[in-house]
Amino acid sequence: MDDEQLRKTVEKQAKRMRRAERERPTLLAQTVFMGTLALIFVLPVILGAYLGRWLDEMAAGYSMRWTLGLMFAGLVVGGFNVYLFIREHE
Repeated sequence: MDDEQLRKTVEKQAKRMRRAERERPTLLAQTVFMGTLALIFVLPVILGAYLGRWLDEMAAGYSMRWTLGLMFAGLVVGGFNVYLFIREHE
């Protein structure tokens, strides 16, 4: 009985290993995944910086209040986007 159990366990592990080898992501898939992560993180930061700069230029005098504030908001939004993207693709 122990030999039969061992054989079944080994067959099960071998099947699992073959399936994992077939489903392993390719280099292109990993590159696309990392590029998407970078894009969804950086894009809100850049948009926040541009919008903040535009708002600061509208205000009288020298100010970076909107630029820094919206860049920080972009960091928070970008981080949340990455979290949601990774959680969705697990």
